[in-house]
Amino acid sequence: MQKIANYINGEMVAPVSQSYIDNYNPAQGVVYSLIPDSDERDVAMAYEAAHLAFPAWSQKPAQEKFKILMKIADLISENLEELARAECIDNGKPIKLARTVDIPRAASNFSFYAQAVTQFWSESHAMEHHYLNYTLRQPLGVVACISPWNLPLYLFTWKIAPALAAGNCVIAKPSEVTPMTAYLLSKICIQAGLPKGVLNIVHGNGPKTGMSMVTHPHIHAISFTGGTKTGADIARVAAPMFKKLSLELGGKNPNIIFADCDFDEMLRTTLRSSFSNQGQICLCGSRIFVEKPIYEKFKQAFVSKVSKMQVGNPLHEDTKLGAIVSEQHFKKILSYIDLAQAEGGTVLCGGKAVTMEGEFKNGWYMSPAVIEGLPFDCRTNQEEIFGPIVTITPFETEEEVLMMANSVSYGLSSTVWTQDITRAHRIASYIQAGIVWINCWLVRDLRTPFGGIKSSGVGREGGFEALRFFTEPKNVCLKI
Repeated sequence: MQKIANYINGEMVAPVSQSYIDNYNPAQGVVYSLIPDSDERDVAMAYEAAHLAFPAWSQKPAQEKFKILMKIADLISENLEELARAECIDNGKPIKLARTVDIPRAASNFSFYAQAVTQFWSESHAMEHHYLNYTLRQPLGVVACISPWNLPLYLFTWKIAPALAAGNCVIAKPSEVTPMTAYLLSKICIQAGLPKGVLNIVHGNGPKTGMSMVTHPHIHAISFTGGTKTGADIARVAAPMFKKLSLELGGKNPNIIFADCDFDEMLRTTLRSSFSNQGQICLCGSRIFVEKPIYEKFKQAFVSKVSKMQVGNPLHEDTKLGAIVSEQHFKKILSYIDLAQAEGGTVLCGGKAVTMEGEFKNGWYMSPAVIEGLPFDCRTNQEEIFGPIVTITPFETEEEVLMMANSVSYGLSSTVWTQDITRAHRIASYIQAGIVWINCWLVRDLRTPFGGIKSSGVGREGGFEALRFFTEPKNVCLKI
């Protein structure tokens, strides 16, 4: 049984407690490795290493940081197959998705911020009477990055890369559900020559390991992606300590389809936006609103295609839908099928546990579900399910669909399908979401701000927004 190690002060080390947590292969439903059950002592060791490394790293010229971060990016790309396979086994996602999206994006995160820090600027403002103001952007010190299980290496590096590029030292915790690629990243960092203590990866669960990072008095910022409830718990603890917070939380995203859309392209993309990664992406469009003139046409075509989607072994090249990440989450998703039916919904297809054969018979699989007939304000349409379940609802007017789209407590992303560009811009301006895709989905430019409003989070990641978060501005006023 493989034991994953923490990465502290440039070395792979066991947890102080010598205790471990089971790590499951969701495709088989069996334990296949052990994760450090770290506590405040491991976090304290990581902090000490990061604190000692900070002066040298923060003063390192941008071009030298560029070389190290680019080396990490290159090594991620060189180890693409190993990392993709590890992500597939650990998370249950199809290996093709890990190979073409997750791991390449992790490499891009490092290469983007390696370059971005060489172009990061500050401002100066000349005043009357011979005064000049200029802004220094200085790293915060030791910061914490806590990432989720759905896009493990993708989102882990999305936080770590800008924090390091900005000159901070980092204590990072991947999800205890999907720790393997973070463990492999530790080895890559050693190989790349990242100085000891600059990045420390501490494994463990949220209440113990994660909260030890949040409550540490000398960790200056928390960047967290995960559930809204956990984000609220972090905010309650960190806010009175005046830590900087970036919280990327849940979503219940609307997919708004007008009758004048490019129907074929919309249908292809809506299949992806509904069920990619088994619907376990915070940006998936789980509430589909369809203008009445094409509602029946859409329903028939969509249900036909969804019914043919095959659930299978994530390691097979042709698998489109793999395993649900954990037994607990699997049971949660299935409970919403029962809830939807109790609320008056009709399951048009899917929504059932799928039993595989052989070594995969104990894995956690379910068929993708399409549900209609639900009120827009019922629990199924208001709560984040985070699985392969979508609801479809007809609408008649822009006002009606905007009311339904904006009725949830979340506001992360949205999608609009129409050939009327004026209407597209009008709808985009009124949708309560941090991201609006028009006639596309999940097209990401790393230069743009990423984040949501309402219960979907606080702050923005991406581009220079992330570098600004991980630095503190200081105004200097000079009399010339």
